[in-house]
Amino acid sequence: MAETSNTFASIRKSIVDHKLRSVGCLWLTGIAGSIAYNWSQPNMKTSVKIIHARLHAQALTLAALAGAAVVEYYDHKTGAKADRYTKFLDMDAPAHKD
Repeated sequence: MAETSNTFASIRKSIVDHKLRSVGCLWLTGIAGSIAYNWSQPNMKTSVKIIHARLHAQALTLAALAGAAVVEYYDHKTGAKADRYTKFLDMDAPAHKD
């Protein structure tokens, strides 16, 4: 049970660190799957198959972006995002030089 939780946390951290790459991979997978599905439909023209694949990929991308927004909102709400960036800030340094 703990191993499953650790794996989920690891996957979640990877997605949080690489949001745009995750959305892009999801889009590419979605369009490839949609093209593969549409190609099995023999009664459609090629242009219609490509248009359907693009529409499916766009819907999947919007869902992925909404999911990324939810993750970002959750990180902001819990303070996890602020904790990630504190290691880059030197709190003892003055804000500006005189």
